[in-house]
Amino acid sequence: MENTILFADLGVSDEILKSVEAMGYVHPSAIQAQSIPFLLNGEDVIGQAQTGTGKTASFAIPIIDLVDPNVNAPQALILCPTRELAVQVEGEIVKLAKFKRGIHSTCIYGGESIDRQIRSLKRGVQIVVGTPGRIMDHMNRGTLKLQEVRMVVLDEADEMLDMGFRDDIEAILSETPEERQTVFFSATMPKPILELTRKYQRDPQIVKVLRKELTVENISQVYYEVKPSLRVELMARLMDLSNYKLSVVFCNTKRAADEVTEALIAKGIMAEALHGDLSQGQRSKVMAKFRKGTCSVLVATDVAARGIDVDDVEAVFNYDLPLDEENYVHRIGRTGRAGKSGAAISFVTGRKDSYRLRDLERFIKTGIEKQNPPSVAELVELKKEQVAKDVYRAISKEEDTQLFEETIGKLLAEGLTIEQVALGLMKLQFGDVMKDTKEQNFDLELGGGRERGKRDRFERGGEREGGRGAIASEKVALVLVVVISLRVQVWPVMRTWRVCSSA
Repeated sequence: MENTILFADLGVSDEILKSVEAMGYVHPSAIQAQSIPFLLNGEDVIGQAQTGTGKTASFAIPIIDLVDPNVNAPQALILCPTRELAVQVEGEIVKLAKFKRGIHSTCIYGGESIDRQIRSLKRGVQIVVGTPGRIMDHMNRGTLKLQEVRMVVLDEADEMLDMGFRDDIEAILSETPEERQTVFFSATMPKPILELTRKYQRDPQIVKVLRKELTVENISQVYYEVKPSLRVELMARLMDLSNYKLSVVFCNTKRAADEVTEALIAKGIMAEALHGDLSQGQRSKVMAKFRKGTCSVLVATDVAARGIDVDDVEAVFNYDLPLDEENYVHRIGRTGRAGKSGAAISFVTGRKDSYRLRDLERFIKTGIEKQNPPSVAELVELKKEQVAKDVYRAISKEEDTQLFEETIGKLLAEGLTIEQVALGLMKLQFGDVMKDTKEQNFDLELGGGRERGKRDRFERGGEREGGRGAIASEKVALVLVVVISLRVQVWPVMRTWRVCSSA
């Protein structure tokens, strides 16, 4: 369905078609193709879909097309469990409404000045996105009136109920007109959700993304058997091994999230925790760091992770296996987005985890491949390859290197050769690795084999009238000085590798 249907086939407006084209989309996702026609037709909908399936546009597109820009009052209300998800949804609405004149939206949530939100509401908006608690605050103050609301959407309805928002949700729905459209989107459909749908919806259309569609083909799924105490050690090695720019680590408890974050920071990895104990301001700062890349690892609980919408997440680590199979699919949906590849890496720490892993495989109807932790020798070889790549990449950049040229010049003036300078810098990078590997009888002498061949090539080039080889050799040493001086660690301090199968 996704490969044949176009957005133009769904009955959306020309303005929406221009917006989705500007966003780079041509074919709707399965959930979009099924739900948009129902919503445009004014029907109630129950949609079961995970993050990453395009569910936001499933209700945002019909809302934008159905609201009347000439009525300067809230006509659509979208409830979200967290501030992060609310901000994400409203941001998507702004993009989709780009070519629709007179359509305005706002986002209201706790942890931000209510006065700013009141001013925004007074200016007039057709679409309101917010968290139940803050929506109730505005209703009680009289700054948000819902008599013109035509559609109410509960996004991540299961999470809102888990967070204790049921009373607020029912109070909000009771203040909206009975003839409204009511839409539920949820990753799971537990009994409390079904009770609400029976109470507040009229003959809803049920749209469900099948399980086989929930797993993304471009996400590699693997697991490692590891002792509980060595999970952080293994995770740090795998992060460095693959050089992930952004990754998300999932823990089942807030305490574990904090402990894992501290352990990763101790290893020199830029990590931040995200969970319910953080204030809205703290969570905003954490997400801003993650989006900008100043924090490369986000350690989160399942609830707090709802609303994380970053397309460049390269890997998801299940530090703890999820307690619910649906959450596994929800977690891995954080990576492999926008057509990119991703990795889902799970840690199995005992017999219970092994049983849980089998349950996950049955649920997603595919196998999760077992991997063996990389040996020290493999890690060092990969490190050597990464160093070479980093060196050549840095050489290609045109930057001011005067500071480093002076440093190299000083060393040369003291009688060192350019090869000795480079070798010394390499030893600084590999020193602890060499110590550990010597203890395990691995031959890592830099003067032999492939490394010697590279050096000989530079030497032969230097004999040709101070040719390219000598220049290249100087550049290599120069780059290594830059790497060390800027403390760009290609590999953190390696201790003896003890990751092994769980007892």
